[in-house]
Amino acid sequence: MPAYCEGMNQAHPHASHHGHHGHHQEHDDAGQAEILDLDAEILAEHTASITGWLPLKTDPRQIVDLGCGTGAGTFALLDRFPDAHVIAVDASVGHLQRLREKARALGLEERVRTVQADLDDTAWPDLGSPDLVWASASMHHMADPEHTLRAVHGVLAPGGLFCVVELAGFPRFLPENAPEDRPGLEERLHAVTDRLHAEHMPHRGADWGPMLTAAGFTIEAERTITVNIEGSHNEAIGRYALNSLQRIRGAAAPELSPEDLAALDRLLDTGGPHNIAHRDDLTVRTVWATRRP
Repeated sequence: MPAYCEGMNQAHPHASHHGHHGHHQEHDDAGQAEILDLDAEILAEHTASITGWLPLKTDPRQIVDLGCGTGAGTFALLDRFPDAHVIAVDASVGHLQRLREKARALGLEERVRTVQADLDDTAWPDLGSPDLVWASASMHHMADPEHTLRAVHGVLAPGGLFCVVELAGFPRFLPENAPEDRPGLEERLHAVTDRLHAEHMPHRGADWGPMLTAAGFTIEAERTITVNIEGSHNEAIGRYALNSLQRIRGAAAPELSPEDLAALDRLLDTGGPHNIAHRDDLTVRTVWATRRP
């Protein structure tokens, strides 16, 4: 019976791995790509710890990265398993192009094949018979995750592993008493986006265990990783916080009080004295809880 490991990984609230296409989508892809690249840079050590922990008896030779984005998981897996080849699957043409450019720059293009596909489609592309399927922060975007789980179960090689890395919560950056003029602003922002995501992504935060068991996977153990990265000496964390809150603003602005919106705009004003990227008290805080077969 195929096994799976389940983890929880923070990702940007609007980093979708499937959806509509067109000019707006291409523009949105560019913004998502920047966030995903920052995500990969800042959390590289933690991603590597998960790939290193995967309970595999032998190293996989064929890997599928479902909802690969710009390749954080793809390149971590290629590094962890030097003899493996990865099929990187995403709906975004822009994300896949960026992934291919990275692969060429790293001399890894022979070990990566990209496939553009909407994983909610009834018919999936030919993904071979992989030894490992990796899905990081993508399962909760599926309109019909049960269909996706059955499809993964159907393509996995005998004894193969399915690793689901899912959301425990979006990252927090500011201290609880910040900003000084509107303490608790960040939590209020997330309360708004949590409500919006409950409407549009009902599977975010789902209990994946019963759905995975129903699809034929086995569950055995769990661990938790607490991510707490101090940002005072890491310029990338300032950019990460700025980009994250800019995108949250786009969704949350209509629901915010005028005072909270004004305070948020002061944090996002790149030319102003209160810009979040210039703070010396930023921290990336989140939790990963990981199950293994």
